Amino acid sequence: MQTNLADFIKETAAGQEADDILRKCTHCGFCLAHCPTYRLLGDELDSPRGRIYQIKQVLEGEPATESIQLHLDRCLTCRACETTCPSGVEYGRLADLGREIVETQVPRTAPQGGLRWALRTVLPRPRLFGALLSLGRLSRPLVPTMLRKKIRPRRAPPAWPRTNQHERFVLMLEGCVQPALEPPLNPQTARLLDELGIGVKRTQDAGCCGAIDQHLGAPDKARARIQHNIDAWWPLVEAGAEAIVVNASGCGAQVKDYAHLLADDPTYAHKAQRISELAVDPIELLERYAERLAPAADAPRRIAFQTPCTLQHAQQLGGRVDALLTTIGFELTPVPDSHICCGSAGTYSVLQPALAEQLREQKLDNLATGSPEMIATANIGCLAHLDEAASVPVRHWLELIQAA
Repeated sequence: MQTNLADFIKETAAGQEADDILRKCTHCGFCLAHCPTYRLLGDELDSPRGRIYQIKQVLEGEPATESIQLHLDRCLTCRACETTCPSGVEYGRLADLGREIVETQVPRTAPQGGLRWALRTVLPRPRLFGALLSLGRLSRPLVPTMLRKKIRPRRAPPAWPRTNQHERFVLMLEGCVQPALEPPLNPQTARLLDELGIGVKRTQDAGCCGAIDQHLGAPDKARARIQHNIDAWWPLVEAGAEAIVVNASGCGAQVKDYAHLLADDPTYAHKAQRISELAVDPIELLERYAERLAPAADAPRRIAFQTPCTLQHAQQLGGRVDALLTTIGFELTPVPDSHICCGSAGTYSVLQPALAEQLREQKLDNLATGSPEMIATANIGCLAHLDEAASVPVRHWLELIQAA
């Protein structure tokens, strides 16, 4: 694809990266069939190829419009297009840049701007989010319908294992909404690692991974959150932490991208590189211990695994959780179109509820193909989104296994 970037972006690092990405695109159209919004809407402007053209127009100096903003808003950033692209177009990075520029040129309406501000203000703050969730549980009938169905019943967490019991240790990103939405998950992850001889040192000063701001057109705030996390982790990294375990695949994809996001930061670039190298999804750590793992006593054996987009397309780890679960004794049922997004996509299910619900309905139909007793997944957003409408329980796969 030929490009002629405008002066405002041409000589910048972001402009050079965008130019490289655009030039890789041969507009072959292979991505269209794998794009969830194109499959639903049939409009090429709501496909990766169409959005690339719209971003290209803005980068070449044409003013952004409300139409372009709408089509970028509808993108889930699932990155299924990247997995299928024969030319290696890094669409996700181009989409983030496009959103950032369009956000500065096209004012939001008051309701749109207010909702996005609320999401960026509340979700990254675990205590605030947890307090509001508790308040919502107490006053559920008064909560607006769209949010009421997102209020999950509280589940009691198990105790965290004692610290400093093992020479080997890892860090763990506990997340911003996960401790309130699914309290058992983080301590269960730590207990499982403890049983395998790996300690988890908690770094509760670490906060939101930055993905919410990154994908809502606020990269400066995202960078600040990234720097904060690096500062929180760095003393323990220097003390010998083997890895940073991120059990929400959406956050994991973001943390693994820290090196890229801070590549031009003279203070943090080398630290960000090290953090990205240490970041692992639990499957990368646990698959080497397959012979020491077994299904949990109370876990059903017949399950469907929903592979989050951030696990299969962003982290390129598709199929590995499925393989481990099968190896240790689960029967995994078939899931047609497993590469298509469930509609959660971070804040997408709040900002684009109609499309998100259509995608969820399709995903749940596909997950039900083999009549599973439970649905397992690897991302808190997918878990909460699917569980709103699923006919069987939805759990994180780490809750279904134990050390043998």
